[in-house]
Amino acid sequence: MPDKRNPQLNKNGALIQLLSTEGLSRDSLTQILDTASNFVSVNDREVKKLPLLRGKSVFNLFFENSTRTRTTFDIAAKRLSADVFTLDIARSSTSKGETLLDTIDNLSAMAADIFVVRHSESGAPYLIAKHVAPHVHVVNAGDGRHAHPTQGLLDAYTIRHYKKDFTQLRVAIVGDVLHSRVARSDIHALLGLGCPEVRLVGPRTLVPSELAELGVHVFHNLEEGIKGCDVIIMLRLQNERMSGALLPSSQEYFKSFGLTEERLQLAQPDAIVMHPGPINRGVEIESAVADGPQSVILSQVTFGIAVRMAVMSIVAGNEA
Repeated sequence: MPDKRNPQLNKNGALIQLLSTEGLSRDSLTQILDTASNFVSVNDREVKKLPLLRGKSVFNLFFENSTRTRTTFDIAAKRLSADVFTLDIARSSTSKGETLLDTIDNLSAMAADIFVVRHSESGAPYLIAKHVAPHVHVVNAGDGRHAHPTQGLLDAYTIRHYKKDFTQLRVAIVGDVLHSRVARSDIHALLGLGCPEVRLVGPRTLVPSELAELGVHVFHNLEEGIKGCDVIIMLRLQNERMSGALLPSSQEYFKSFGLTEERLQLAQPDAIVMHPGPINRGVEIESAVADGPQSVILSQVTFGIAVRMAVMSIVAGNEA
């Protein structure tokens, strides 16, 4: 049975669903990162397959558009030898009025073992996790503004890869924090792994001061916010989630909060620059930085496959 205090865990504290990085212990977070490190080398093998999910069925349910996340989950499941089915939502019965849970029931009847779910409504993966049979596992691939746990975990993995030790780091998350599920997952993962200082940086309309309650430091000036940082995570302006005019224009935003080579010099000399993608060049980051020597953006994508392999292998290996 799941732990009532944290539905992601079974009664023994083992991970059976991945719905959020919030509430995960340092041991659980570290287990995922350590497991992912074992999978990174699979990318270099001639035969890129492991038998860990052989005979299991993974259903990718993306009710929101995605390229990187959907593709890397697809690759990850196939590298674990799972049978992978990606639902075409635009042509599925949900477009004809079928409810979300009816869709889940029908797919469960097809012997689904893992549902990977992206949905525009916050909490949708939790609803599914409560509904499915105990042997079925749910992985949240992004829900509304709430959480994107595998992105938070792959960001943490990337930081650990380049910086080794979380306990001495100063990390800045810059941009549209208000609408970002990635930012929330990053915050919980980084604090859970012992990062002593996480900064949120952006305009007041996109970084509300009350977010300091999460245990972070809030800055409304880019230069002050990134000064002395070891890691800078840039966020995309999520215009599709904005209601009303929260910014004068993207050009004005870049003037105040765009990461340029000149501004990057305020951070530590060996600071790394990250971005969950897709990148808006000339809006949140200039191309010279995105493609520069301190950028690890493409490494994030590569590591994302290994982290998603780790998550699916861990949850599928634990009983409810």
